[in-house]
Amino acid sequence: MDLGITNRVALVAAASKGLGKAIALQLSKEGAKVTICARNKATLDKARNEIAAETGREIKAFVSDVTDSNQVHKMVDEIVGDFGTIDILVCNAGGPPSGLVDDFTPEDYLNAVQLNLISTVCLCYEVMPLMKKQKWGRIINMTSVSAKQPIETLILSNTARAGVLGFSKSLSNQLAPYGITVNAVCPGYTRTERVKSLALSFQESGKGTVQDFYKNIEKDIPIGRLGKPEEIAQAVTFLASEGAGYITGVALQVDGGYIKALY
Repeated sequence: MDLGITNRVALVAAASKGLGKAIALQLSKEGAKVTICARNKATLDKARNEIAAETGREIKAFVSDVTDSNQVHKMVDEIVGDFGTIDILVCNAGGPPSGLVDDFTPEDYLNAVQLNLISTVCLCYEVMPLMKKQKWGRIINMTSVSAKQPIETLILSNTARAGVLGFSKSLSNQLAPYGITVNAVCPGYTRTERVKSLALSFQESGKGTVQDFYKNIEKDIPIGRLGKPEEIAQAVTFLASEGAGYITGVALQVDGGYIKALY
């Protein structure tokens, strides 16, 4: 299937590892001109080189903290200077620490909202004018199943990522007349460094071993396993495609059936 994104300009945030890296790789495989960003230069450069080696395409990389609006503005300006526009935006960021309500202070919630919600807002505000001008755009905001079905030990993520869903839905309605779609993707438990860290936290809390953590999760997933990063990436890439032009305002869980609600 031709996704129609050859030479489309894509920006993928937090793409030095995990889901962001997998998404950048898949977009590059489909012919997009991909720029990635992250805070750690060493891991970012490594990801850029690995993606370029696998796809044979040039990958741009920027060291940028997406919670800092000034850094986001500077990065977008440079991308536009190189390519003229941004067609596809994937808003992504790492997750806040795991824990229960008594483990955190109000300041921790502010930090979580800054990391997951405000970073998304900053990226969208920088890119929206470009997409409006060209009457075409794809915005995909990465959240989590915890935004739809709260996970007990992820109270910060439950709170901040739910805000991303509200922002995405509101934005989708306002940008639709310009030919811009806005969707959220809610990954389920996927074999990434983030989930490995949750498994270690589970073990350190004395609740069981790392193996127990995975077994407890897998029994609640109808497909019976954790997801693969490339499975999330393929769903995101379809939403970025020409063929997904009539899909907007959705919060798509890619979770092997983990969420039990009808919608």
